Amino acid sequence: MSDVHRARAGLRAALASGERVTGLFVKMPCPDVLELATSAGFDFVVVDLEHSTLAEDEAFTLLRYADALGLPALVRLARVDPPLVNRVLEAGAVGIQLSMLTSVAQREELQAAVAYGPAGRRSVSLAHTAADFGGMSLGDYLVTERSEPPLLVGQIECRTTDPVEQVVAGLDVAFVGTTDLTVALGLDPADAGAIRAEVDAVAAAARAAGVVFGGWAPRPDAAEGLGLGSAAYLVVGSDLQFLGAALRAAAPVRPTPPPSPETR
Repeated sequence: MSDVHRARAGLRAALASGERVTGLFVKMPCPDVLELATSAGFDFVVVDLEHSTLAEDEAFTLLRYADALGLPALVRLARVDPPLVNRVLEAGAVGIQLSMLTSVAQREELQAAVAYGPAGRRSVSLAHTAADFGGMSLGDYLVTERSEPPLLVGQIECRTTDPVEQVVAGLDVAFVGTTDLTVALGLDPADAGAIRAEVDAVAAAARAAGVVFGGWAPRPDAAEGLGLGSAAYLVVGSDLQFLGAALRAAAPVRPTPPPSPETR
């Protein structure tokens, strides 16, 4: 079993146990972020190819570095792109986190993109880390892939065209994107009750589908207020967010200049 498969197995076992795993979005092309995340005690990271300026080659470098650290790394994608899905998995991603999941057909498209035939349509190669660069036989690799497949996380952040419990069935995590959901539904960002009701509905759908409930919070202590108290898969902030907060906290406080005579 490769390090990639061991990382998948470990993260999936933690989710199955009911214990919370906590990660963060990585938007910067700096491998030091991954070392810092590991040192800080994060359980996983999500390399963000939706809301970042990361180029694909930078994402591949981050994935290889995370694999070397033993830090499980998923990749967030804005849509199902089978060739890109295959490339990030071959680079060492333990799974895919898909934004704006709205239908059963879209979920099935994702499942087909990560699975080899006959169940899926993923193209096979052994020239990558999960297959020990050809050190595993094709038969052994396929058996391992089927026993420890990529983790799949679906983000529910707008109205779905099919019932949510059907949309997320068969995934590892039903992830509520509270920010996009608030905007998509036209909710008042200050109306915590209305937002909480929508989050609770996704949590209920996850339970009905028998999948783990997850979501995003700016900080761990904000999860409960967003309705994510039961979330076993929690993504908190991002590297850029935390860096920005630290810089603002460290920046010198400069006195406000007096108004000019013309504005008095």
